[in-house]
Amino acid sequence: MAIRINPKLVTAIAKYGAEDVQKCYHCGNCSAVCLHADETFNFPRKPMRLLQMGLEKRIEASLDPWLCYYCGQCSTQCPRGAEPGETMMSLRRWLTARYDFTGISRLFYQSWKAELAAILIMAVLTAAGFLLYGFSYGDLRVYDGPGAFLPSSAVHIFDWAMAIVLVLLLGSNAARMWWLTTGSNKKIKFDFWLYVKKLYTLPLHFFTQKRYADCESRQPWKLHLWLMLSYVTMLVLIMFFLEPMQAGPDIRWSVHALGYAAALGLLVTVVYAIHGRVKKSEVHMKHSHESDWIFLFMLVLVTVSGVLQHVLHRAGTDMAANIAYVVHLALVVPMLTLEVPFSKWSHLAYRPLAMYLAEIHRVALPQPKALTEPAELMKMAS
Repeated sequence: MAIRINPKLVTAIAKYGAEDVQKCYHCGNCSAVCLHADETFNFPRKPMRLLQMGLEKRIEASLDPWLCYYCGQCSTQCPRGAEPGETMMSLRRWLTARYDFTGISRLFYQSWKAELAAILIMAVLTAAGFLLYGFSYGDLRVYDGPGAFLPSSAVHIFDWAMAIVLVLLLGSNAARMWWLTTGSNKKIKFDFWLYVKKLYTLPLHFFTQKRYADCESRQPWKLHLWLMLSYVTMLVLIMFFLEPMQAGPDIRWSVHALGYAAALGLLVTVVYAIHGRVKKSEVHMKHSHESDWIFLFMLVLVTVSGVLQHVLHRAGTDMAANIAYVVHLALVVPMLTLEVPFSKWSHLAYRPLAMYLAEIHRVALPQPKALTEPAELMKMAS
C-alpha cells in the first residue's frame, strides 16, 4: 500500500502551537528520560519523527501523544531546544480536531477569535432564553419555591437535555478516536473479553490521573487531580442534587459542603495555573496556546458567578441572585456545549480512553523486542 506524505504537516501543526519541530535531530534523549515511554509507545521521539516525515495518517492512528503527560523532562533534556513536550501537546490539539466530525475543534484551535465569538453568541442566546422563560413563568424577585424566576425543576430538565447533547457529541468523537487508532487497525482483531477485561483502566485513569503521579515532580499531578475531582464533584451536584443545592436561604451542609470544597478546588487550581503561565514558572507552563487562556478564564468566570449567586441568595437578595444566576448559566452552557466536547476539556475523555486502548494494543499487537542499537531505534522511529 502506498504511503501518503503531507509535506505541509509541520506547518499545519504549527497552527496548533508547535514551533520547534524542525530543530529535532532524533538523538533520542527525550524518550530516554521519559518515565512513560517504552518499546511499544516510543514517544516523544517517534511522533516527532513521523511529524517531520509528514506521515499524517500514522500520527492520526497513534495513541502516543495522549500517553504523554507533559512532565517537562523531555523538553528540559533536549539539546536542540526542540520542545518535544510542547509538540506532544500540540499534537493532542490536532488529534482532537481530527476526531471531531463537526470541524468545530479545528476552527477553535486555529482561531481564538472564532472560539471566543462562539462562546459570546452562545452566552447571549442562553441568557435571552432564560430571561424570556423567567419573565414568562416567574417573578424576578423570587429565587426558589412557588413563583421562582428560574425554578430548579425547569433548570434540572435543561441540564439533562444539555448532558445528553454533550454525551452524544463527545461520545461520537470518542468512537471516531477508537476507529482511527484501534478499530481500523487490521493487526488488532476485535476481542470482546479483552475489552471487558481492560475496562477498569478507564475509570482508574479518569479519576486518579495515576500516570501523572509517576512524573519526577508530583505537584502537577496533585493540581490536575484536585481540579478534575472538583469539576466532577460540582457536575454531580448539579446533575443529581440541583434542588437541594438551589434551595435556601438556609445552608444545607449535606450538599453545600461538597459544593464549597469543589468551588475552592476550582478557584485555587485555576489561579495557580494562571499565575504559573504568566510567570512561566514550570516547563509545562512555558508555552500557552490561546485555548489554554480561554479555558482558564471561562472556568474562573463560571466558578465566581456560581459562588456569587449562592452568596446573594443566602443574603436574602433574591433579585440580585436571579440576575447572577442568569449570568452563571450563560457561562455554563457554552463551557459545557462548546469547551467540553471541542476544546481543552475534551482531554478528560480522550486521555483515559487512550490509556484504555493502549492496554488493548499491548495485548493484541505483537510486542517489539528490546531495542539497544541506534540503527534499530532509527528503524523503529521511521
